[in-house]
Amino acid sequence: MTTLSDGTREKLMRVSVATISTALFKRGLRNQTIQDVQPVAGKGRNMVGPAYTLRYIPAREDLNKLEVFRNPEHPQRACVESCPPGAVLVMDSRKNPRAASAGSILVTRLMVRGVAGVVTDGGFRDSPEIAGLAIPAYHNRPSSPTNLTLHQALDINVPIGCGDVAVWPGDIMVGDDEAVIVIPAELADEIADEAVEMTAYEDFVTERVLAGQSIIGLYPATQPHNLEDFAAWRAKHGR
Repeated sequence: MTTLSDGTREKLMRVSVATISTALFKRGLRNQTIQDVQPVAGKGRNMVGPAYTLRYIPAREDLNKLEVFRNPEHPQRACVESCPPGAVLVMDSRKNPRAASAGSILVTRLMVRGVAGVVTDGGFRDSPEIAGLAIPAYHNRPSSPTNLTLHQALDINVPIGCGDVAVWPGDIMVGDDEAVIVIPAELADEIADEAVEMTAYEDFVTERVLAGQSIIGLYPATQPHNLEDFAAWRAKHGR
């Protein structure tokens, strides 16, 4: 599992997915935001942690009877019990929300075990209950049918696709009240640093725009006096 420093985690907790996506775009990474996935309920704080993955394939009726859940080594159950505290469980459900990737009991178990969040490009059942939990959870839409009707859990902690994005175990996942993004692990520290700087400048720009200033020369900063004003603003606000 990727080691994520406390400092980098703290920085990523206070920047937006939108800002991170711009920082990644500057490095040529255009497809890191997970598509068609949104929070079950906004938490007012970010989800940050290394990815721990689960891959589903299409279910086959003779292999996915309800009794399979009695097996403690069933990949879905085993994944819930092995996902490390501080990690984010990311599920490849083939962008198919017609059956649930998990429900409130499994998500509650993840929360109690200290997992940082859970993401699927499918759907969750018991979504009203999941919405009330403290753990951040992201999906395509609610889905009541049990996963066995459509999905067979197969592989734990292997490279997957989630919402048209490649997710490798240990990649750094960040989710806010809008979306989820995947940061390659080796870029996490520098992306966190740059995103904090970008956020400070964007806050400065927002303040100036609300005061009536034009965005021309301000956003992006192409006039030196705006950078001078920003430096003074940062000193005043301790940013």
